[in-house]
Amino acid sequence: MSRFINPFTDYGFKKIFGQEVSKPLLIEFLNDLLEGERVIKNIQFLNNEQIPILQTDRASIYDIYCLTETGEHIIVEMQNQSQVHFKERALYYLSRAIINQGVIGRDWKFEIKAVYGVFLMNFLIDKETKFRTDVVMTDRESGEIFSDKLREIFIALPRFQKEEDECETDFERWIYVLNNMETLKRMPYKARKAVFQKLEEVADVASLNERERVIYDLNLKQYRDNLVVMESATQRGIEQGIARGLELGIKKGIEQGIEQGIEKGIEQGIEQGIEQGIEQGQKNAQTDIARNLKNLGIPLDAIAQASGLSRQEIDSL
Repeated sequence: MSRFINPFTDYGFKKIFGQEVSKPLLIEFLNDLLEGERVIKNIQFLNNEQIPILQTDRASIYDIYCLTETGEHIIVEMQNQSQVHFKERALYYLSRAIINQGVIGRDWKFEIKAVYGVFLMNFLIDKETKFRTDVVMTDRESGEIFSDKLREIFIALPRFQKEEDECETDFERWIYVLNNMETLKRMPYKARKAVFQKLEEVADVASLNERERVIYDLNLKQYRDNLVVMESATQRGIEQGIARGLELGIKKGIEQGIEQGIEKGIEQGIEQGIEQGIEQGQKNAQTDIARNLKNLGIPLDAIAQASGLSRQEIDSL
């Protein structure tokens, strides 16, 4: 049995960063993320469910939504599964936080506070994804900041491969712990930084009461079930893609009519087929996850957020 909770589960992530008792952990994490830029002294948790402006709009439910002592809005998300248009989804979330700052009346002059989005991703958006991608609004030619009111930070967790003694910054130490927490026997870095002692106390499975343990166990089972569904669907997609790639490649090679063309055609066909297979596998996984969540009685809006499918697609399952 693991000593520490899994931070990739919805319950585990919010247990570590999204409750009043663990507020110091979130402040330290954000300060280490933004080291050299600014120092956050305090935060206030806000309602993580944003009601749509129009009845036809979708509600936005953030993992963590907080306000700094100087008024900046910060959204922190843990995302385990790849979603179609994830970049656009992230931008939509931040845009909602900007729009909601609007004040009715003539006196408001569009004064808005900066909105930060921190997206921890347990997947790669594409094969070129870096470990950390910072997105800001700049002038295309000069590179100078045009506006500091919108900031997106994407952290691709699979890109982080450092071991415990290889981490050079406190932020890297955070990522190492999050990536390995479920398998850790002890909490590292406690002697170096007191916040990791606090993290050990908050994340210890033994500290959960009976009700919390039931919720966590159900959440952990759902997380692991989703991983199995995703892996199976992706494998099916790859196998179908390879078969289709061979078919396309042989056909293309025959049309070229020469041995070199056949070899090149098969190579290109397999590559194209694998890409199509992976894409289809991810789509199959999203559908399987949505069906499982629907069978568990999860609200459709929450299923839509978790799977990336529309309500109409979910209704048809």
